[in-house]
Amino acid sequence: MGRSATAARGPQLEGGTQPAAELHAADPVLSGRDQAMLEFERQWWKFAGSKEEAIRQNFEMSGTRYFQILNDLIDRPEALAADPLLVKRLRRMRSSRQKARAARNLGMRLD
Repeated sequence: MGRSATAARGPQLEGGTQPAAELHAADPVLSGRDQAMLEFERQWWKFAGSKEEAIRQNFEMSGTRYFQILNDLIDRPEALAADPLLVKRLRRMRSSRQKARAARNLGMRLD
């Protein structure tokens, strides 16, 4: 009559898990732009001029849009897998800025 639910999902191992090769094939990968953004963050200080100017030249977008995309990117597990040290550093920096901003808004000082 029809295919079973197991057949529709593909082959499975004991315990209902799929083979590792199939799991990795289904994993999303970083796009070329995402990889370029991580590379840029690794080395942006090497560019002449301001970071905003380098962002416009390299990615043809505003600094605001770049940082929106970057913030989403560093939350993705694929980015963490691609460059764990960089992504963790960027997350720490973002967290520090958020804490400082919240403290300023509450009239507190962080020393």
